[in-house]
Amino acid sequence: MIQEIKIQNFLSFKDEATFSFEATKDSFAEEYQVVEVEKGVRLLRLAVVYGANASGKSNLLSAFDFLHSFLFKKNSDLDEPTMVTPFKLDVERPNQPSRFELVFYVGSVKYCYQLVLDSKQVYLEKLSVYHTIRPTMLFCRELENNQSVITFNPNVVMVSQVIKEKISAECLINMSFFAARDKVNVSIPEIDEAKEWLKNQIMQMIGPGTRMFTYAENKIASDDKLKAYLLSVANNADFNISDISTQMIKENIPQDLLKVILGSDTISEQDKDRLRKEHSLSKPKTDFIHSVNNERGREQYSMTSESQSRGTRRIFGLEAVLYEVFSRNGFLTIDEIETSLHPDLVEFFIASFLKQKSRSQMIVTTHYDPLLETIGDLLRKDSVWFTEKKESGHTELYSLVEFSGLNRLSSIRKAYRNGNFGALPKVKE
Repeated sequence: MIQEIKIQNFLSFKDEATFSFEATKDSFAEEYQVVEVEKGVRLLRLAVVYGANASGKSNLLSAFDFLHSFLFKKNSDLDEPTMVTPFKLDVERPNQPSRFELVFYVGSVKYCYQLVLDSKQVYLEKLSVYHTIRPTMLFCRELENNQSVITFNPNVVMVSQVIKEKISAECLINMSFFAARDKVNVSIPEIDEAKEWLKNQIMQMIGPGTRMFTYAENKIASDDKLKAYLLSVANNADFNISDISTQMIKENIPQDLLKVILGSDTISEQDKDRLRKEHSLSKPKTDFIHSVNNERGREQYSMTSESQSRGTRRIFGLEAVLYEVFSRNGFLTIDEIETSLHPDLVEFFIASFLKQKSRSQMIVTTHYDPLLETIGDLLRKDSVWFTEKKESGHTELYSLVEFSGLNRLSSIRKAYRNGNFGALPKVKE
């Protein structure tokens, strides 16, 4: 589970900003929303971020997305950019490195990962573990004479000189240690536990334009348990959907398009070989069985997925991702959760996440302020965060519980709308 992330000089985060999942002493819904990862450390499963357009909400989620992408991107060319984007509304910042620090738990073991880099190279990369209150370095990678120098802690990490040299040779200055380590076929259990967690638990960000239903269709075709889960969701959401039928169909690929696909670096050689032989792609086709009551009694009708509303398709896609999140105790980020969803479905989706006892975590951004009315019924106060864009263009990130007197407010939503917490657009009349 993630405890906190620190971000500096990345997108709209000019100065160091800290986001934390640490829970307060509030006991509301702690059975489902709080996990004690070790004695005295209580972590939240959910965070909801509010803020005006262009205030930096999405950029917070992008920090997690960037880290996951960069950590396992295997560069082969020194000229490839790291793809990090510094704060650009300051003449000095684009020339300075970006900084990240992620504190997370694998089971009850605490780790801290640090990264300092610019668009061309990594200056510092470090992984530490906490077996006591003080961190113990596992590896430290620094830049010396335009080369990556990797140091392992000999008291903790058992790595031969040959393996050290192999990893160092693979570790280009514009890629991460973890990507280089994945190129070397060797077990380093003291490091690999954290590496595998970072690779498998942090999931790709979902944005307003992410094609969620396509993801769900591909999963349903081969997973009957997921299908049963989604039918349960449909029943609870009152969609009148009694069954789902998904089959994979083949479509021929035009020769010109096939050449483009075969030239892509993002497709495996195994998939390319299959495409050369079959000249076709498999895609899912889904039909929904709707049950209706009329003067003739109860009847069923089959309708294509294209005939379903955008909201129905999106909630199916989101719930399919939740199913995956639960299965791996993953970490999920969703930008503008309310996209295409009725307000009741927004609350339904968040409730369906929270009612599952697990170590999974989720951050969502939203403009849907009526959700603040559910504090004490659905949300906890410490799960609410805000982003505000300052005059200099940088993002300020802060939590609702940083404000005093919350218990004296009759409505946190009204207080937010009245500007008590900032994070609102400054609209000129």
